[in-house]
Amino acid sequence: MLHSPATLGATWRVRFDRLDRRITSVLAGAAVPVLRVSLGLVFLWFGALKFFPGLSPAQDLAARTVEQLTFGLVPPAVALPVLAAWESLIGLGLLSGRFLRATLLLLAVQMLGTLTPLVLFPAETFTVYPIAPTLEGQYIIKNVVLIAAAMVVGATVRGGQLQAEPATAMPATARSATAMPAAANESGAPRVPRDAPSGQRGATASRRTTSR
Repeated sequence: MLHSPATLGATWRVRFDRLDRRITSVLAGAAVPVLRVSLGLVFLWFGALKFFPGLSPAQDLAARTVEQLTFGLVPPAVALPVLAAWESLIGLGLLSGRFLRATLLLLAVQMLGTLTPLVLFPAETFTVYPIAPTLEGQYIIKNVVLIAAAMVVGATVRGGQLQAEPATAMPATARSATAMPAAANESGAPRVPRDAPSGQRGATASRRTTSR
């Protein structure tokens, strides 16, 4: 049997919609855990590199930034292992999914410090300030994405999750039926719809008389 182009188009739209719903449902369930784990891997990886001098391309700039922010109280020799431990702790917290509030607080403080080289060392982070960042500047600016990812993870610490699509609006009749399932009138008796069977109305009236 031959089908018209309109029928075939409608059939494929239904199939595509079914597939789209499945994909978005899977993404909604997996996106935040995957985001949290990937964020944790980045922090643990980059933090661990700072324990080994010469492996991290950002270690010199990071250490001098800490020294500037602490007005010279924390020299680079101390700042680098502290920063390495800080980032590694953030990574472990994100990977384990435990103590997320404390972990995200550490992350927020670390990110504020990470962005300050753009202001403290503009000659090293920009070739043309403030529109053309150097490689170090690009390395720092990409942290904006990490901040946004941390915000998404932080929005779920109370058990929230992504929703694949908006909840279908409930029909007005269903809303009215479920909003007040046992609504009472002034006398305390349950309200009975006007179109209810006479037997139901009579039973309600007798209960009302008895209660009086």
